[in-house]
Amino acid sequence: MSLVAKLTLASSVIVSAGIVYYVHYKQNLDRTSLHEGVIRDIERQKRRRAENLYMLQQQIDLSKELKKNQLSVADDGNKA
Repeated sequence: MSLVAKLTLASSVIVSAGIVYYVHYKQNLDRTSLHEGVIRDIERQKRRRAENLYMLQQQIDLSKELKKNQLSVADDGNKA
């Protein structure tokens, strides 16, 4: 085997190994970023759920207050 053939074989093996390494590295990087996206989505859903529960509780409190005010106005109207 000539020196040129050996160098060509060695360089093609090195380039192929580099490509395989890069593809695996890129796959792991993509998989990690996708997983982080899922975690962020779950956290965003939890935060929205907490905000919605807080707003619902505020609406319930306001409804109770409104009913109490309506009852007190109705009682005042009956007394007059």
